[in-house]
Amino acid sequence: MSMSALSSNLKPLIQRAVKSQATRAMTVLSKQSGEEYRKLNYTSRMNQTGRPVSPHVAVFAFPVTAISSITGRLTGVAMSVGAAGLGSMELLGGSGTALAFMESLGSSGFLLSSGAKFCVGFPIVYHYGVAIRHIIWDFYPDLLENEKNEKSSYALFGGATLISLGLMFA
Repeated sequence: MSMSALSSNLKPLIQRAVKSQATRAMTVLSKQSGEEYRKLNYTSRMNQTGRPVSPHVAVFAFPVTAISSITGRLTGVAMSVGAAGLGSMELLGGSGTALAFMESLGSSGFLLSSGAKFCVGFPIVYHYGVAIRHIIWDFYPDLLENEKNEKSSYALFGGATLISLGLMFA
């Protein structure tokens, strides 16, 4: 099929597609109104139209599943920062510096040492719990239902907290 034959076959299709498109009249702004529009910020423009300004994230109540997901990411970052800190301490301070820091932290009294244990234990337990939940979801996608996700998020928060509290006394 030649190029001219192809273009002659496509021409009616294109014309029909263009005609079926919904069109609206173009809004014409004068130069003066365009300048005034640029001077206004988003909030003042919305106040003039009577439409509400888009709400900020703080206005919304996040579902527990979203909070669970965010917490999983934050615990991953926390573990990375902690590992990098201990590694840097060992590299910059010489062999045994990280061990000496951990020993001094462990012998600094119940409140400080148990708080430090919780701060180390919770991210590890929670992050691995999130990983196990995602592996289960990968193999059983039919479990991905809003109600089940919400229950698993509460169970994950509660379980990680209880296990971490138990590890504080170990």
